Amino acid sequence: MQKLLLTLIVVFSLNAINAQENSTDETTTYYLVRHAEKDLSDKTNRDPALTEIGHARAKNLVKVLQEVKFDAVYSTDYKRTRDTAKPLAEANNLDLQLYNPRNIDYQGFQEKTKGQTVLIVGHSNTTPYFSNGLLGKEAYENLDESIYNNLYIVTVTNGVATSMVLKID
Repeated sequence: MQKLLLTLIVVFSLNAINAQENSTDETTTYYLVRHAEKDLSDKTNRDPALTEIGHARAKNLVKVLQEVKFDAVYSTDYKRTRDTAKPLAEANNLDLQLYNPRNIDYQGFQEKTKGQTVLIVGHSNTTPYFSNGLLGKEAYENLDESIYNNLYIVTVTNGVATSMVLKID
C-alpha cells in the first residue's frame, strides 16, 4: 500500500511540475479497473453480483484514490461493474455513466473527456482493451479471471499517451 501511495505521489508531482512549466498543456488522466470479485456460484448467471470481498474491494478503491478528484465515472451495464464504480462515483458526487465496451469511439471519448480525470470500470478483457485504445497501441493483454487488483493509469498530455499498471489490494 505504501508503494502505491508513493507511486501516486510521484506521478501527481511530476504532472504538477510539468503543468507549471507549460501552462498550455492539457492533461487527461484515465484510471481503469476491472470489476471487483463476482459471485461465481451460479455458472449460468451472466450478470452476477459482487461478493462480500468484491464490495470491500470497491470501497477500498475509494480509499486508495481518495486524493484524486474525479470528473466522471464510467461503467459497463452489469451489476458487478456498476457496484464496483458506484462507491467512487458517490464519493465524488457524480452520476454513473454507462458505456458499451463493444462500441467505443476512442477518439470521440477522448475529445469528450479531454482535460478530465476519469474512472472506467470494465471486465477482464475490456479493461486492457480500453487501455490499449486510449494509448493507441497494443500494450496490455486480457486479464486472467483470477486477477482483480490491476489499476491501469493512462495519462494523455498534448496528444502523447503514457501508462502504468499498479496492483492494489
